[in-house]
Formats: sequence, structure tokens, C-alpha cells
Amino acid sequence: MTMQMTQQIELLRDRVLAMAELVEKALDGSVKILSHRDELEARRILDYEEEINALEIEIDQLATQMLALTQPVAKDLRFITAAIKINSDLERMGDLAVNIARSSLQLLKHSATPSVGEIPEMAKQVQEMVRIAVQAVAHGDDELARAVLRSDDSVDALKNQMFEQMVRGIEADATAAAANVDLIFIAHSLERIADHATNIAEDVLFFVKGIEVRHRTSLGSIASS
Repeated sequence: MTMQMTQQIELLRDRVLAMAELVEKALDGSVKILSHRDELEARRILDYEEEINALEIEIDQLATQMLALTQPVAKDLRFITAAIKINSDLERMGDLAVNIARSSLQLLKHSATPSVGEIPEMAKQVQEMVRIAVQAVAHGDDELARAVLRSDDSVDALKNQMFEQMVRGIEADATAAAANVDLIFIAHSLERIADHATNIAEDVLFFVKGIEVRHRTSLGSIASS
């Protein structure tokens, strides 16, 4: 690897990690709105969204230039193509964090707010998945990536519990329907963030080990190997 290529790879990695840090802050803030009834946090999340969108464009341009103007070797090529995918997943995670913030603000406006049920535990697990996925990118650590993959089923199970609880709440009290729908949106957004964290973990396995698992039919051997 030439010195110039090394520097470009490090720059690309740094920009991806900077974007990931903003996404983590946006997610943490969106959860805080609900747990601490912190409406001022919403303004900060909108600022994060603008920075995330700007970084998405910068990363996309940088990666595209590297593909067009250099001849990266196989490992570097895998990282560049993975960075493009990770960039897209991080941008979507930022959007979903904003969705959670908006739904949380809407929820706080209701005169009677139903129990948030498994939302705090679900948010905690999703935040941990995102944190570990980012660390996997930072260190090129396939074991951390596999840990993220193993966590996804637990989040899915919590989402299903939440949906059942919210539907029962709507059936029991029609006046709380709007609030329960907001909770369903929050749970759905958290589950989608977990899916994007899983995508990032899969991309780490791709650039570190050359393993392509995006269209796998079974996770077992990959998550545990």
C-alpha cells in the first residue's frame, strides 16, 4: 500500500467514525427526550441531522474519488466499498433517531401517556448494538461484529412484545390510541436502527474477512464462528 493510499484510507475511516459519533449522539438524545422528558434535546438532534447529512455527502464523494482515481488492492477495495454501505446505513440511522425524537415529543403532548413498556430496555440494547458496531468499524474487529449479529434477535423479540402490548392498550382504551401509536413508531424506529447496526456489522465481516453475509439464509455459523 502506498503512503498516499494509506492516508486516504485513514481519512475515510476517520470521516466514517465522525459520522458514527454523531449518530450515537442523536440516538442517545432521542431516547433522552422520552426517558427524561427533555424537549430541548430535540433541537440538538436536528443540528446533528444536518451534520450527518453533510458528512454523508463528503464520505460518498471521498470514497467515489478513491475508486475512480486509484487502484486499491483487494483489502483496501473491500474497505472502500464497505465504507460506502456503512455511510448509507449511518445516514438512515440518523433519520430514524430524528423520527424517534419527533414521536417522543408528540407522545409528551398527550394528556394521558400509557406505559412505555419495554421501550427503555429496547433502547438500551439498540444503543449497545450501535456502540459495538462502531467499535467494530474503528478496530476492524470481526468478533465485535459477530456480537452485534447475535444481539439482533433479542431486539426483535422486544419489538414484538411492544407491538402486542400497544395493540392491547388500544383495544382496552380507545382514548389512548394516539399515544400507543406513537410508541409503536418509536419501537419500530429502534428496531430499524438495530437492523442498520447489523448491516454495519456484516460490512465489517466483509472488509476484515472477505465474508459476504448480506443475503445469508442462516446466521448461526457466521455469528458463532
